[in-house]
Amino acid sequence: MKEKNPKTEIELQIWMKDNCFNFDAYSINGNFIWEGFGIDKIGSLFHWYYTERGQKYTQKIFRTEEEIVEFAFNLIKSDKWAKTHCIGFNYDKEKARELVLTLEKLEIEYLQDEIPFKRNQNVFRTFVFGCDIKKVEHLKEKYYNVI
Repeated sequence: MKEKNPKTEIELQIWMKDNCFNFDAYSINGNFIWEGFGIDKIGSLFHWYYTERGQKYTQKIFRTEEEIVEFAFNLIKSDKWAKTHCIGFNYDKEKARELVLTLEKLEIEYLQDEIPFKRNQNVFRTFVFGCDIKKVEHLKEKYYNVI
């Protein structure tokens, strides 16, 4: 049976939760984000906006909720980062490698990168995708160190 595409913001929000998308960069049905995209209803129109540093910039305007939800749904489902969940964040290369070995043993798909962070040090970030977060969320306690 084919999955029914969401038609309302509430249905889109439920679809995102059911499919383990994160809400870090998407404000759907009013959730707060620091930076990213969202939906606002202004008068009878629906605005797709981008926000950063407290400023909102309208990207596109739609006449109906169904139109904007279809647009948002297609964008979100094609955004690989919308399905990522960071479970590892630290400076320690050995700890990052240990996490990778753990994920491989569990047959969990992951993405790990190394980015400049602060004090001329790089940080290792490890992400899992979609509902795999439910299987490995407990690993955050050991491997996600807010620095």
